[in-house]
Amino acid sequence: MTGATHIFSGLKVLDLASYIAGPAAATILADFGADVIKVEPPGTGDVYRFFSAMPPNPVSDFNYAWQLTNRNKRSIAINLKSASAKEVLQRLVRWADVVVVNFPPRVKAALGVAYEDLSPLNPKLIYADITGYGASGPEADTPGFDITAYWARSGLMEVTHDAGSPPTLPIPGIGDHATATTLYAAIVTALYVRATTGKGGHVSTSLIANGIWAAGAWVEGGLNGGHFFPQHDRKNPPNALLNPYRTSDHRWILLVAAQKKDWPGFAKAIGKPELLEDPRFSDEHRTSNAAALVEILDPLFASQPLSYWKQTLDAGRVIFGVVQIAHEIINDPQLAANDIVVPLDIPGRPGTRTVSNPIQITGSEKVKPRLAAQLGEHSNEILEELGFDAAEIDSLNTSGTVAPFKG
Repeated sequence: MTGATHIFSGLKVLDLASYIAGPAAATILADFGADVIKVEPPGTGDVYRFFSAMPPNPVSDFNYAWQLTNRNKRSIAINLKSASAKEVLQRLVRWADVVVVNFPPRVKAALGVAYEDLSPLNPKLIYADITGYGASGPEADTPGFDITAYWARSGLMEVTHDAGSPPTLPIPGIGDHATATTLYAAIVTALYVRATTGKGGHVSTSLIANGIWAAGAWVEGGLNGGHFFPQHDRKNPPNALLNPYRTSDHRWILLVAAQKKDWPGFAKAIGKPELLEDPRFSDEHRTSNAAALVEILDPLFASQPLSYWKQTLDAGRVIFGVVQIAHEIINDPQLAANDIVVPLDIPGRPGTRTVSNPIQITGSEKVKPRLAAQLGEHSNEILEELGFDAAEIDSLNTSGTVAPFKG
């Protein structure tokens, strides 16, 4: 819980979701001061607690994935399938301003946590819902993950590998975190509506909708009769100046000198002004001769290390990006300078850092990241706040409906 110094201080959020997208939306609310109660099943808790131990994720003795997605929350362990859990759930819903769920429709109905079940309990409730493939249609109950619904189904996985190479696995959670930010925006929109009308509401999004939105410029072209190019082939690209090139020290540079106005400056910067006189590479013919230009640029870039090309292209004001590798990413000075990565104070782990959510609001500090709760760490504390007396709490604990924290 936080003091009354943050944007969402006093906002109460019930996180019934699991894994990444739904809980991460609640995390953003917690970062801005909301009191978030995370509900987990007794025993193992949310299976995402074990994500950091699942290859090919980075191996660490610290449960970094759980920390990232569940910082600044309180945890209560409830068996929602238990008949005795109904009263606990109802009191939590009456307590909450926002409820976040991500179960398929069939599971929501079975657990009694659908919008139709919870909204009568609290007319001001904002019910925020994430699905894999949307709430309607033949695949409404199909389990969705970011890699299947966001990446594969949207076509993003098809267009983000080079021609002739198989699809590869993206970093886990990319689609989940993008979708979490969308759900956060929907929640804030609903809170605005509630502030003006006094009424709660139901907001939702899906992994597939966010994948299509991310690929929107490409999909929109297809919807309007656009001609799709084949998969990108860096040896024969549509534009040789919008293409990756490998340096002598086996690093990759992505050129973005794709506009006509960029060509003269680029040719001079790389020490090849004679290319400007080559009729194959005039503005009218450069695209159709992209493969020939790549044949010239490939050995040129391969002749010098990354450091040389960074200095050369910067001096020539050529737009490019370096494909960063792991140690460069985590030590990128821009991340600290812009509070993208912030300190995490953990006893015994000096220098620990964590990824902040991407939203910055000038003049409004975020909550200092706190260690994510252990399973059921606040179970009895929360039950007391909900008005259960000692005998009732003992009964809930003994029956296994609510698991008390055992340290």
